[in-house]
Amino acid sequence: MSKHLERRQAVLLLEDGTFFTGISIGKIGKTTGEICFNTGMTGYQEIFTDPSYFGQLLVATHTHIGNYGINEIEIESESIKIAGLVCRNFNVPFARKQATQSIQEYFTEFGLVGISNIDTRALVGHVRSKGAMNGIISSDELDINALKQQLATVPSMAGLELSSKVSTTKPYFVGNESAPIRIALLDLGVKKNIIQSLVSRGCYVGVFPMHTPLSEMKAWNPSGYQLSNGPGDPAAMPSVVETVKGILQENKPVFGICLGHQVLAQACGIGTYKMFNGHRGCNHPVKNLETGLCEITSQNHGFSVIAEDVTKNSDIAITHINLNDNTIEGIRIKDKPVFSVQYHPEANPGPHDSRYLFDNFVNSFAI
Repeated sequence: MSKHLERRQAVLLLEDGTFFTGISIGKIGKTTGEICFNTGMTGYQEIFTDPSYFGQLLVATHTHIGNYGINEIEIESESIKIAGLVCRNFNVPFARKQATQSIQEYFTEFGLVGISNIDTRALVGHVRSKGAMNGIISSDELDINALKQQLATVPSMAGLELSSKVSTTKPYFVGNESAPIRIALLDLGVKKNIIQSLVSRGCYVGVFPMHTPLSEMKAWNPSGYQLSNGPGDPAAMPSVVETVKGILQENKPVFGICLGHQVLAQACGIGTYKMFNGHRGCNHPVKNLETGLCEITSQNHGFSVIAEDVTKNSDIAITHINLNDNTIEGIRIKDKPVFSVQYHPEANPGPHDSRYLFDNFVNSFAI
């Protein structure tokens, strides 16, 4: 397969009518989704394969994407999950010896449509001021009016349930079956390194589809539960919230991450809302209110818990806050071994400041 990029004109149109022209990358065609931006400077392959990005057009704020190629071991799921890529410089030739293919070969393999050679600083500035919105990338149709008609049919991310698009369809098990700690992980769109973070700490992990009845997970006799990350609006997942309510009645350790944090909050009567712009990147400062320490975190979410609901709930303690905007980043139930965070402590990509949370979870088991 050729490592060279076919140069064709492409266009990115936003739902407010703003558009940018550039050069096509990946597959020739069109794709739609909610536009979002990630502020990380590395780890693009882990980002592309993060199921939490399902249905979103990713804007890379770092200038160069693709320069270290693709390594087949650096994935968070088995396929690309972003709906499309927007970047400034799309670097097809790569320098890293460990890479197995170019980014163009990778995008062609998975049929991903994207656009490069646009002013991503101007685009991100526009989205930051106007808020998250849908967009369309096209390299086979450049007529703006025709694209506007197609874009008008794309549903809003608010109210959209997407976890069922990326959750496993059948249970699978990872680790040593004789391990003393058995974790039932409810897969809402889990990243591989969340599972690995548990396995590396001596856990045997059962990964269950999002609509698995609690009775089925209980029959596996877990020591505790992990609620994974994933895409979409947590308010559109009432059946999952009901399952989590049942899990809480087990009085076993529970750890929620990202979407798992949000559905845990909803199970406790705490509402969620769609953010004006989400948090995406590996450089977000968070303060642990229980230790007084700060950590730089890896994040990917467009929804958050309602702070007023949390403060009114006497059963909930706020454990972490975001130092950029004071949104709530972590909670725990005061009388149960249950806690959650909005960010990604497995940090692939990202700094390892928050991996202690997996240690805290594992240490909560009496073995």
